[in-house]
Amino acid sequence: MILSYGSQQDYDGLAGKETGKPAWTAAEVAAMVQFMTDFNTGLEESGELVETRGLADPVHTRRIGGKDGAFVTDGPYAETQEVLAGYWIVECESFDRATEIAAHLGKCPAPAHIADTAYADVRPIAEAPPEFG
Repeated sequence: MILSYGSQQDYDGLAGKETGKPAWTAAEVAAMVQFMTDFNTGLEESGELVETRGLADPVHTRRIGGKDGAFVTDGPYAETQEVLAGYWIVECESFDRATEIAAHLGKCPAPAHIADTAYADVRPIAEAPPEFG
């Protein structure tokens, strides 16, 4: 699984809202959308894409926790700015190949203040529960 991250500030800038940092231009948004479309098409054509989804803005998040789900907190969360923005599930020959795929995301067009700090995680999906004992 390839996981990409963002913040509410990133989502706001992408939507053209004031964030204290430059908002994305229409051309930057169009270039990013085209890159992601081409990226996903390439993975589909290679047979490596299982699923991909972008997630809604962090303000639409709700965290449930505590015993029996006793507390509910609406996002975004003060304790962290970075949240999961989207994911790709790929089925490929190796962890190294998944890493190569994720590294290609670094070529996605974006304003410098976004591109310079963007990252993705690559994590294997467990096929079975771990054995304890």
